[in-house]
Amino acid sequence: MDEEQINPEQLKQIETMKKVVMKKILDKAAVERLGRIRLVKPDLALQLELYLIQLYQAGKIKGVITDEQLKMLLDTLTTGKKDFKIIK
Repeated sequence: MDEEQINPEQLKQIETMKKVVMKKILDKAAVERLGRIRLVKPDLALQLELYLIQLYQAGKIKGVITDEQLKMLLDTLTTGKKDFKIIK
């Protein structure tokens, strides 16, 4: 079986593990913010989740991440992307 071919059961298991880790490391407000981000920019939410999981697995997360800390992480992930301003 190729690494790229993941059956639906494995995908469901990965999603469940991801949710468990997110609830363990994020406070309620941060979980809500991540949910809103997932609705608007699913790719950014996925990138943020993977980054948080890497930090968690590396033991770099001490305690629970607050909404303010999540905003700072988002800011670091999105810096370098260009903002477009429409002037009328």
